[in-house]
This record gives sequence, C-alpha cells and structure tokens, in this order.
Amino acid sequence: MRNNQEPMSNIRQVHTTTDYSLFKPIDGNRTLNTLHLNRLRNAIDDNYLFTVIIVNEKYEIIDGQHRFECIKELGYPLHYIICKGYGLNEVHILNQNSKDWVSADYLDGYCKLGYKDYIVFREFRDKYKIGYNECMGLLSGTTFQGGYVSKFRRGLFKVTHLFEAEDFMDKLCMIESYYAGIRRRYFIYAMMQLLQKPQFEFTEFLQKLKIQPLALQDCTDINQYILLIEEIYNYKRRDKVNLRF
Repeated sequence: MRNNQEPMSNIRQVHTTTDYSLFKPIDGNRTLNTLHLNRLRNAIDDNYLFTVIIVNEKYEIIDGQHRFECIKELGYPLHYIICKGYGLNEVHILNQNSKDWVSADYLDGYCKLGYKDYIVFREFRDKYKIGYNECMGLLSGTTFQGGYVSKFRRGLFKVTHLFEAEDFMDKLCMIESYYAGIRRRYFIYAMMQLLQKPQFEFTEFLQKLKIQPLALQDCTDINQYILLIEEIYNYKRRDKVNLRF
C-alpha cells in the first residue's frame, strides 16, 4: 500500500554532486570571511573528510557557505542535505553557537535585507566607532544589557533613541581632547548612568576636565569610573556632590 507521506529512508537523504551551479547563497547571510576561507581551503585540501552542507528546496545554502566555496574551488564532490522550508532564521539558529557568527554578521545580513533599523544602526556605529553592545544600549535607551542582544540577532532590534544616542556621543566627543578612552565600554556605561542624574551637569564636568586635563584615566569597571568622575567633578567645589547613588 502506498503512503502519501515521504518514506523515512528518504528524509534528510544525503545527495552528492559536482554541479556547483545548482547552489546559491541565501539573501541576508553573512559576508564570507577571506581568512576563514583560506584556512578552511587548506584544511580540506590536506584531508577531505566527509561533510555535508544544508540547503533548502531552492538550493539556497543554509549552513556550510564557506565549505561550499572551498569544495567548489578544489573540485571535490559536494555532499548536501535538502531541508524544505528552511530560511534565514534557521541560518541564525544553526550558527548562533558558532564563535564565527558575531554581531557584525547579523548586522550585515539584516542590512542586506533592507531592515531600516539595522541600516540606521550601521550608520550610527560607523559615525561614532563604538562597540556593538554599546550601540545597542544607546539606540534602545537601555543602560545595561536587557535582552537587546537576543533581539538584535533575531532581527527584532528597534532604534528608539537615535536623537538621544547622537546627543550622548556628541558630548563624549567633546571630552576626547582630555581623555582618549571615550569609546571604552565601561566609560560609556558610566556616563550613561551619570547623565541621567539631576545632580550631574555635563558643562560643569567639562570645565573641571579643562582645569585637570590629565585627571581622567582608564578604569577597570563602571564603579571605578563613577568614583573617579565624582572626584574630578568635586574639584574645588564647596558643596560636594555624590554621584555614586
């Protein structure tokens, strides 16, 4: 008796071909890493162990883009599995635990797909040259990591505080002539906290830096930065201000 369902023996069947023209990258996948390609190509050429790539029914590569390029270049047989219905979300799931899949890859992928918030994110980061997590915190109005990394990877990140983030970074850039470390993560987080305190006036802090141009130094955590900034802020100040609480 025939069964309308696909036989178990054919599910996830491994196919082999040398017709590389069948395959194509999926829109939004990360840009190929040249260094990784070179290392992988040499490893495969030295010892071509059995490996498979995963594609969907359109022959878009879901997992194994770098391996595909190396195998194609070397002319070796390509082994692949077809997983119907797989798309960019499965690409992220398969790669989210890989050390090679980083924020830059997610940003590049979503920008290629035309996600407006990610394009704004890239423009902001290119302008101010700060870290990805710091950009996420500033552009989402969150002082500390509050789930925005997960949202960023899933394509759900939203830019809600662009004006505030630009204003914040413009202020930090005014400090740069006195302190080269304005882009350090802990300094950014410390300043994010301080600028929310009503007792902290940025213009006054800037004046104190002009008087003490070498006072601001690298610190190892947020609290050390706040303690140092409080000391600088209170220099020759009659009414001392507590910036720690």
